[in-house]
Amino acid sequence: MKPIIGITMGDAAGIGPEIIVKALQNRSIYEQCNPLVIGDAKILERAARITNSKLTIHPISSVKEATYQYSTIDCIDLNLLPANLSFGQVSAAAGDAAFQFLKRAIELAKNGYIQAICTAPLNKEALHKGGHLYPGHTEILADLTGTQDYAMMLSSPKLKVIHITTHVGLIKAIEMINPDRTYKVIKLAHETLTRAGKENPSIAVCGINPHAGENGLFGNGEEEEKLIPGIRKAQVEGINATGPYPADTLFYRAVRGDFDIVVACYHDQGHAPIKVLGLEAGVNITVGLKGGIIRTSVDHGTAFDIAGKNLADERSMLEAIRAAVELAPKV
Repeated sequence: MKPIIGITMGDAAGIGPEIIVKALQNRSIYEQCNPLVIGDAKILERAARITNSKLTIHPISSVKEATYQYSTIDCIDLNLLPANLSFGQVSAAAGDAAFQFLKRAIELAKNGYIQAICTAPLNKEALHKGGHLYPGHTEILADLTGTQDYAMMLSSPKLKVIHITTHVGLIKAIEMINPDRTYKVIKLAHETLTRAGKENPSIAVCGINPHAGENGLFGNGEEEEKLIPGIRKAQVEGINATGPYPADTLFYRAVRGDFDIVVACYHDQGHAPIKVLGLEAGVNITVGLKGGIIRTSVDHGTAFDIAGKNLADERSMLEAIRAAVELAPKV
């Protein structure tokens, strides 16, 4: 059975509705999954006009009403926005609606109606003006699912990377790395790929220092103190994790196919190799959410400056939907 992928509209004053419509003009998406938009039907209809799309918008109130027919976009219509919502402007209404779209998607995922969530971008200022004081999608997902241990995964067609730390300075990141967090991220990588149908995934852990410390030659023993105990704990449980490996060769080896996923120690260590492979191909993924919920996202923002002009590029949305299909629990 094809998985149902819930696609949230994000901030409707941005390019989210346009890239959704453009992406769903691609017949191959319907061959891979059953796409279901959670948003506002009239805003999608406006996006279809802007993009000169011949797709029909099908407003529905429940999943069972969806048809999943190519040329038709099924939209669970929350009907929260004015038809004349301004493009490119921070709006409390759009910020609140973006939150409500995601909240509904989470409820659907919790109850097994959809197998993964794919999010169009939201605007943090609008989100806050709408009364929802979260830094972004990830924190909303963690809060509404009651999740404490989660991680950011980046995926491209040739490389997958999961992070021990993300949006903190480098010195703070190294302080935050410890054996328990290393083990938990390795386990999240293993569980995520296993649920997606990958048997015994190969997980490579990146070193912190140049040459992974080279037996104490570089650094102050961070690999031995912070990484190796976590790797060994995972190995005892039968998880196929190895390392730490030098970062300057590990990502090349992973792209070559030696490993299924790399565990990066800090933000730029993992993000830079993915983005070198192509910004349009990168997908941001939240893993570890309770209930096994997978969330993928485009790797760009709301692009208020081009909203409503039919200039938005849908390639990252296409990749995000495809990643959601790949990682969705098999049904």
